[in-house]
Amino acid sequence: MDPYAWSWNPEGLVVLLLAAGYVAALRRYPTPWWRPACFGVAMVLLLAVSVSPLHMLAMQYLLTVHLFQNVVLAEWAPLLVVLGLPPALAAAIARPSAMRLLTHPALALPVWLANYMIWHLPWVYDTALEHPSSLLHLEHALYFLTGLALWWSVVQDAPHELRAGTRAAVVFGAFVLVSPIGLVMALIPRAIYGFYVDAPKRLWGLSALQDQQLAGVLMALEQAVVFFAILAFWFARFFAEEDRREEIDRSPEAA
Repeated sequence: MDPYAWSWNPEGLVVLLLAAGYVAALRRYPTPWWRPACFGVAMVLLLAVSVSPLHMLAMQYLLTVHLFQNVVLAEWAPLLVVLGLPPALAAAIARPSAMRLLTHPALALPVWLANYMIWHLPWVYDTALEHPSSLLHLEHALYFLTGLALWWSVVQDAPHELRAGTRAAVVFGAFVLVSPIGLVMALIPRAIYGFYVDAPKRLWGLSALQDQQLAGVLMALEQAVVFFAILAFWFARFFAEEDRREEIDRSPEAA
C-alpha cells in the first residue's frame, strides 16, 4: 500500500457540498472578503485531511499525522467555518431552539471536551481506525460538529451575545481541559496505540513511541499557540469593553 496515495471517500464529497452551499448562500448574504477567505481555507484544510496523502498517512502509518487530522477537524476548520459565516446567515442558522441549546457554552464546551477525550482513549482510538468505513467517519463528524458548537459560542453573536470576558473564559477553559491529552502522549514512556505499533511499516525514521511523543508535543504546542491567540483577542476586547463602560459611567458625573 502506497503511504502517499490519494484517498477518495465520502468525507471529501461532504466538503464539496458544504462549499457549494456556502457559495449559494453568499448570493443572499453578502459579506466582506475575509469571511469567504476563512471559509475557503477551512474547505482546503478539510479536503487536505480527507483525500490527500495526509489521509492515508493518518489512517495507516503515523499517529503524528492522525493527530494533525484531528486538530484540523476539531479546532481549525470549525473555527474558520464559523468565522466565515456572515452575521445575518449565522443568525438565521442559530434561530431554532435546538441551536440555542447546542451552542450555549455550558453545553458546547463539555460536549466538545468529552468527545475529544473519549476518541483519544487507546481502545476507542484503535477500534475507530479498525473500522474506517463506519466508526472513523463518525469520529470525524463528531469532531467537526462539536467543534462548530464550541467556536460558535466563542465567535458568533447570535444566539447568545456573550460578553468578551465570558468568551475568553470559554477559550481558557477549553485550553486548560484539553491540553493534558497532548502532554500525556508526549510524556508517557510507552506507545499506547496498538494500531500504530502494528503499522505496516515505519516512516520518517520514527519508532511508535517517537511518533507518539512527537504527536503529543506538536499537539500541545499547536493548542498553546491557537488558544492563547484567541484568548488574547478576547481579553483585549474585554478590557476595551470595560473602558467604554467606565467612560459611560463617568459621563453623567461630568455633565
